[in-house]
Amino acid sequence: MSDRLTLAAPCLFGLESVLAGEMRRLGMQDVAARDGRVTCKGTLADAFRLNLQLRTAERVLIDLASFEAKSFEALFQGVKAVPWEDFIGSSDAFPVKGWSLHSVLHSVPDCQSIVKKAVVERLRRCYPVEWFEETGPVRQIQFAIHKDQVTLSLDTSGPGLHKRGYRQLSAEAPIKETLAAGIVDLAHVRGDTVVCDPFCGSGTLVIEAALHALRIPPGIGRRFQLERWGQLPQKELEGIRQEAIAGVRRDAGFAGYASDIDEAAVRLTRENAAKAGIVSRLTVWKADIADFLPPRTPATILCNPPYGERLMDVEQARALYRTMGRVLDREDVSLYVITPDEEFERIFGRPATRRRKLYNGMIRCQLYMYFAAGGKNRPTGRERSAR
Repeated sequence: MSDRLTLAAPCLFGLESVLAGEMRRLGMQDVAARDGRVTCKGTLADAFRLNLQLRTAERVLIDLASFEAKSFEALFQGVKAVPWEDFIGSSDAFPVKGWSLHSVLHSVPDCQSIVKKAVVERLRRCYPVEWFEETGPVRQIQFAIHKDQVTLSLDTSGPGLHKRGYRQLSAEAPIKETLAAGIVDLAHVRGDTVVCDPFCGSGTLVIEAALHALRIPPGIGRRFQLERWGQLPQKELEGIRQEAIAGVRRDAGFAGYASDIDEAAVRLTRENAAKAGIVSRLTVWKADIADFLPPRTPATILCNPPYGERLMDVEQARALYRTMGRVLDREDVSLYVITPDEEFERIFGRPATRRRKLYNGMIRCQLYMYFAAGGKNRPTGRERSAR
């Protein structure tokens, strides 16, 4: 097995540049972004480090091969040519899953069966067994077929990286942790930033802001599939964990403020913040948006307000936006609002300084960005995103 692997991290559409920036800050080489995916070069140890530290990645994969396949025979031969024995032992489990889009080989179950058969044939050359019991650690094989181009990967993460461990329960229509982390990054939250969320729900935005500001690794409270493979010594894994923990900045001046009109959401935010280990950094209370005032300024407001496709009808949501315009349009705050409503700026009462297209689940949204006058989180020229 080569020490220099191609590592790939899928992400939500719109967050590619954010994720690429994360990888570069972690010292990764040959970072390249394309739609919904960022790749780099690294080692198995780097794969573990990325699992621990990446905030906007959905998972970390090892890309093993890429080739064209317009027939099942081409798919079979391409899969069989991969040195699977470098990663899969004779007793390991190796389930297969994947997807196909705009390709001749469009039947996912058939492709799944062919990939599995080809891997088995390859492994039989290396291991003297007729039947693979697959009772050992899981080596999840993933295939992606797009416009007849096949990519084969191994998943090092296990459960998706958005599962930090702090959000066991959620309010209705929660924002995904990885999307919240992307918004935090785009808002240029720093160690001393004051962050507010007047629609806190389960607290995801303000919790992710705290984790980011304090540099708490998002994966520090969980385990990853790679750890069960036995290909990295336990001492090395623990060393990487301790290195990540050493970067935590408990002396940072970050403060978070979260409110919601729903008392249950307030309780849930407190509970989730306690699980995340940052509850002492948050002040959470029940309040209507009409009565909201940032307790401290300058402040950065991050919010995912209810909208017509989620918790209320369109007219109710737009009435809420008008109230937001009266309450939140201030020179001493920076405001970041994610919503699918293309009329938000008009109803809010002022055009955003910038906009960025993002996806909340399958819902296409815009992140509307309003910068405070002279605010520290104003992006530099190279950080600006296209409208």
